[in-house]
Amino acid sequence: MNLLLNPDGLAPQAGGETFPDEVLNLERSVRTLDLTHNKIVDIPMDISKLINMQRMVLADNLIQRLPINLGKLQSLKVMTLDGNRISSLPDEFGQLVRLECFSISRNSIEYLPETIGSLRNLQLLNVSNNKLKSLPESIGSCFSLEELQANDNLIEDLPESICNLIHLKSLCLDNNNVKQIPSNILKDCKALQNISLHGNPISMDQFQQMEGFQEFEARRRKKFDKQIDSNVMISSKGLDEGVDL
Repeated sequence: MNLLLNPDGLAPQAGGETFPDEVLNLERSVRTLDLTHNKIVDIPMDISKLINMQRMVLADNLIQRLPINLGKLQSLKVMTLDGNRISSLPDEFGQLVRLECFSISRNSIEYLPETIGSLRNLQLLNVSNNKLKSLPESIGSCFSLEELQANDNLIEDLPESICNLIHLKSLCLDNNNVKQIPSNILKDCKALQNISLHGNPISMDQFQQMEGFQEFEARRRKKFDKQIDSNVMISSKGLDEGVDL
């Protein structure tokens, strides 16, 4: 069962809306839940009843924290929490072992739990527009990760473990404080086609002198040649992707 509720369908409470009881009562029937733009302030502990839910979208609400039993949603593959007021993730987040796509941009996250390394099926991670100063060393254990978006944070450096992400295709770190990136990233991340580092104190010379740069540049060019051959529309910025500094 797929559920999409608009703001008119929720019961108001002081300062926001309550999570709909009628959804929780459906328990095993729910596969997709979309409560975008509903002024929800709290995710109840009873969310764990929705054990067959595969996709949960709670973007643009007023949520401040996640329940510790969120990890019981063992069927969850997609979770979108963009545009809330969340400042941290519980350690139990790492129990969502089937998660493939996680987006929590436009929040107030200051750090990611080390348990994120347990998400071996995670392919897309979007933590842009938060307050992150670093990424955990365990990020290198997210072996399926293909796209990492961490624009508009306070990140100063990257853990060496990021070189373990052999399936990583796109790394976006615009508008951070990155001065250097792991020296082996271009050599070890053989699928990498795009690195975007606009608005960081790192020079193009540093980048070009890294081992594996020529191979990386060849992958980047091949990617965009293929897009052009397929008549795919890309922006002028898109043509510069891959060495965006």
